[in-house]
Amino acid sequence: MAVVEVLPRLHLLRFPVGQAYLWRDDGHDGDHGGELTLIDAGWAGAAGSLGRALREAGGAGARLRRIVLTHCHRDHVGAAEALAERYGAEVLAHRLDAAVIRGEAPVPEPDLLDWEIPLYEHGLTVPVAPPTRVDLELEDGDTLDFGGGAQILHTPGHTPGSVAVHLPQHGVLFTGDTVASVGRVGLGVFHMDRPRAMASMRRLATLPVRAVCFGHGDPLTTDAASVLRAAAQATAGPPRETAP
Repeated sequence: MAVVEVLPRLHLLRFPVGQAYLWRDDGHDGDHGGELTLIDAGWAGAAGSLGRALREAGGAGARLRRIVLTHCHRDHVGAAEALAERYGAEVLAHRLDAAVIRGEAPVPEPDLLDWEIPLYEHGLTVPVAPPTRVDLELEDGDTLDFGGGAQILHTPGHTPGSVAVHLPQHGVLFTGDTVASVGRVGLGVFHMDRPRAMASMRRLATLPVRAVCFGHGDPLTTDAASVLRAAAQATAGPPRETAP
């Protein structure tokens, strides 16, 4: 797992498939203590390497307060249960994906385009996420106590309960898998409902952002708002027939 600084308070935690993000709210004395928030939780079995990343990026005395899951897929839920048990963090996810994350309902099947099939089969090599508790079920419009007030946006399409997380005070957006930047910024892959995913992407493109963090691909930190808008406008065209 690679740890990459995106912004002074924000690190990317990259796995062979997918990635998570770590946001740090500094303590009152301005040191590297304070509270940490994970956006997604990487692979099952990776709690040890994630714990080292928390210490490296969070600094001495930092505490993992919460894990926000953008959706129910295995490369995002993976280590959440183990981390929550180890650090006493709470796990948050949208109400419509919570039963899947808890292991009470099957993972919904995507509506794959032909070129997505081999990519999807490769994604299934990621370890299956164990049943994971959800301490708080999220809804569209919820505000969470980190990053100066993190706003939850329901972005259905990839899964019924997909969410994005927006930090207006910092201009940072976490898109989950609704949007990706593999080769170029565009609509992600493996959606259950492609038209709804496209509509969700266009909603995200209306936000004032300075940095966009994707579930797959490098974060966007240059001309982020204009690049995301252009990519969203392009989703109105016909589906791509080749892999990105």
